[in-house]
Amino acid sequence: MLVTTPFDSAQEAQATPAWASLDAFLAEIGPRAFRFAEAGLRQREDALDAVQDAMLKMLAYRGRPAVEWTPLFWSILRRRIIDLQRRSNFRLRWLRPAADLAQDEDASIDWADPGAGPDRSLEQRHAYARLVQALRALPARQREAFTLRMFEELDVATTAKAMGCSEGSVKTHLSRARQALNSQLEDVL
Repeated sequence: MLVTTPFDSAQEAQATPAWASLDAFLAEIGPRAFRFAEAGLRQREDALDAVQDAMLKMLAYRGRPAVEWTPLFWSILRRRIIDLQRRSNFRLRWLRPAADLAQDEDASIDWADPGAGPDRSLEQRHAYARLVQALRALPARQREAFTLRMFEELDVATTAKAMGCSEGSVKTHLSRARQALNSQLEDVL
């Protein structure tokens, strides 16, 4: 016979996420997942496809406990982004003219606050463009570690599960990413 104590139920309640269903989880994580995918893929349409594919794959894991959804989703999305990057690199090398490549690098999304004044809005756009450029310049693993830890606020263990590496590797990638971003964005920070 299994005896539970009030302490056991308190731990269980703490470990259980607030999502009532997988649908609520996916709705909540969708916008952040899109920004993560867009940073890695640099194409709005590809990012939307990657997030949609990851969400569809998550439906197969509906029966898993809700505490497993976060690292599982980020792991699925990360693998999908890597697949799309590989396909894109192949297409870029063999199918696209060199002039098109320079135009894609300069493309960005305007997420500035529309309510801000023109001067503030311009400053935000420039700062955001520099941040995106600095993030894109990071190696993929550093960018993933930084984004998952800083923007998604995942803990080290969850980030390690999502990235498929050890916690020490996550800390190393994060440290190197912070150092690179600090040196590139000294005047903005």
